[in-house]
Amino acid sequence: MSSSEVGLYPLVQNETIKIMKKRRFFVVLLILLALIPIFTYAQMRVAQNTKKQFGEQDWRLVSQQKINDYTNRLSSGRVPEEWKKFMRVQVRVLQYYLDKDVNPESPNGVTFTIGFLRNAIGLFIPLMVMVIASDLVSSEHSTGTIKLLLTRPVGRWKVLLSKFIAMVFYVSLTVFSTAALCYLISGAVFGYGGWDIPVFSGFKVVGTEVDFTFVHPVPQALFLLMEMGLVWFSAFVVGCMSLMISVLVRSTAAGMGIMLAVLIAGTILTNMASSWETAKYLFMVNLQLTDYLSGSLPPVEGMTLAFSLIVLSVWTAAAIAVSFWSFTKKDVLN
Repeated sequence: MSSSEVGLYPLVQNETIKIMKKRRFFVVLLILLALIPIFTYAQMRVAQNTKKQFGEQDWRLVSQQKINDYTNRLSSGRVPEEWKKFMRVQVRVLQYYLDKDVNPESPNGVTFTIGFLRNAIGLFIPLMVMVIASDLVSSEHSTGTIKLLLTRPVGRWKVLLSKFIAMVFYVSLTVFSTAALCYLISGAVFGYGGWDIPVFSGFKVVGTEVDFTFVHPVPQALFLLMEMGLVWFSAFVVGCMSLMISVLVRSTAAGMGIMLAVLIAGTILTNMASSWETAKYLFMVNLQLTDYLSGSLPPVEGMTLAFSLIVLSVWTAAAIAVSFWSFTKKDVLN
């Protein structure tokens, strides 16, 4: 390496500052600060309505009522078979918690955070990541700074690597900020306890049956860390795909439009993919990694956590390879 060549650290620092100056991460924080209180209020009203409906009844009676409701709906001929599969699984999981005498919905800040992350992993958090990562390279073309950037004494691969590292940093910051704000805001309403409450993990759905062989209790603190790890990995995959689109498409608007369409299509496919087995190889169908922890029905029968992790890893590796190949070989100055 030439003594005059720019090192990696200054490049990463520069990319991090550029992302911060665009204020997109602050927009993400503002969205979280606006939406989390709304969801917290909605959860509080649900708890109040449940208390009004069932009074001070024990949680066991509430869980049993849910089991009875699911069971009654299963006998209806108007309920689609896909919904029946979901309800059969939920009946078995709820019954398992009843048998173990553990409340699966104990209201506290940790429980709310776990639930929010579980529901946000498929679309909400990927959209937040896309907002940050979709213009890492394409914005350089639109502003004309790509020529200035590539005339510096530094290899193209190092320029893209610095953008990649900055993207990973902001993905991590987005996931951590989401969890932290969820806990801080919801804890003010539901309390900040609940870290040591046991949660059962290891459910395996086989057809319409639930395998309890590997089910074991873990503290909510550990369960939250497990869930955050899976959420981070899904967000990282979306970040890598967004980076690839940003390299291939020089228009930021077009890149964001493509990723938005892909993510929305993934949400739709997740609910419809059971009749299309090949869909399980699409990365967006595998983003709901946290469902495997709670024993939810997979989008396509036979999908497991290991399978989804492998599929996502292959897509990520391919996206990174295409990004670096295209950025280093393509004529980006014209």
